[in-house]
Amino acid sequence: MANATRSTGARSGNSRAAWASGGVVLAGVLMLLEGLFGVFSGIAAIAKDDVYATVGDYVFKFNLTSWGWIHLILGALVIITGWGVLTGAAWARGLGVGLTALFVILQFLWLPYTPLWAIISIGVGVFVIWALCTDHGRTSSA
Repeated sequence: MANATRSTGARSGNSRAAWASGGVVLAGVLMLLEGLFGVFSGIAAIAKDDVYATVGDYVFKFNLTSWGWIHLILGALVIITGWGVLTGAAWARGLGVGLTALFVILQFLWLPYTPLWAIISIGVGVFVIWALCTDHGRTSSA
């Protein structure tokens, strides 16, 4: 009976590790996509100030050009870090958690401009942070 419990526990641990490792791959892909969408949002906001709906008296007062540059720069950094996560670079996991946390905060501040997309991006960001913090076996010394 103890043998059956041990083998089931080992399978459950391996299954959990495999699921978390797959989560890291998905997190890397999502980082690439979120970063790409951030770059596109940034370009759109820089190119034309009337692309997004005008927000009334909002606490965080930046013009759309400023928001565009913030999205463009952070999006590019998230793309680079997402690529690092996919290649298994040791530096990418910690930087990915930090940049994704910044990206989640940025999406919260961006909420009045694109509410539905910001909420979806916040959810994706929370998953990415969870996946990067959960898996411990994929990093290389690169």
